[in-house]
Amino acid sequence: MLTFNELFFPSVDPLAGTLLAFSTFAVGFLIRPVGAAVFGHFGDRFGRKPTLVVAMLLMGGATTAIGLLPTYGSIGVLAPILLVVLRLLQGLALGGQWGGAVLLVTENAPPGKRGFYGSFAQLGVPVALILSNVVFLAITAAVSMEAFLTWGWRVPFLLSVLLIGVGLYAQSHIEDTPSRRASKHPRRGRGHRSSSSSVPIRRPSRWLPERRSSTARAITSSRCTCCPTARPCSGCHGARS
Repeated sequence: MLTFNELFFPSVDPLAGTLLAFSTFAVGFLIRPVGAAVFGHFGDRFGRKPTLVVAMLLMGGATTAIGLLPTYGSIGVLAPILLVVLRLLQGLALGGQWGGAVLLVTENAPPGKRGFYGSFAQLGVPVALILSNVVFLAITAAVSMEAFLTWGWRVPFLLSVLLIGVGLYAQSHIEDTPSRRASKHPRRGRGHRSSSSSVPIRRPSRWLPERRSSTARAITSSRCTCCPTARPCSGCHGARS
């Protein structure tokens, strides 16, 4: 970040350029909660592993693109604008990547070891910061300052292309969480209703018994009283008359 003021903000005061360089670093932190919410939503919908792979590919692609970014001397004010855009993409990816990694590790962990397995995902950020600083120190010690400002600062960012390979490896070798696999193939049990239970049952209305009783009385009164016929015969008519 101490070199970005000379590479992307050379037209302003050195102090202001340093503050602007650190502000590009800060926007990545500010956008992380948004990335966590977005990737968390799609993680619940499509699975932990696909969203984690997308976040890793986005992180690796954005970081590698920073290493390929032209400086202010080449494209002018467009250079810091593209730098801020790439930093926003990094923040989005990191917000989704950290949560997805924690969920994928803890949900696949054996019983009683979720906290231990989840600590490895937590260690990823500080270990990555230490390694990146070590790479920067090694490059600055190996080349001159002029060479570092010309091409040396790009090397640590270009090494992030390895993260794309890690994402592709995770896509092909790592399985999704057990809960996600179970949701893809649900088993019918006590908690699942059968298809017949969803069919509505028509209950008889309250006036139906009264209608049946009145119909039965009408049929009974219309039958013959002296012989088993459906209608009264002549003898019944004579008896009634």
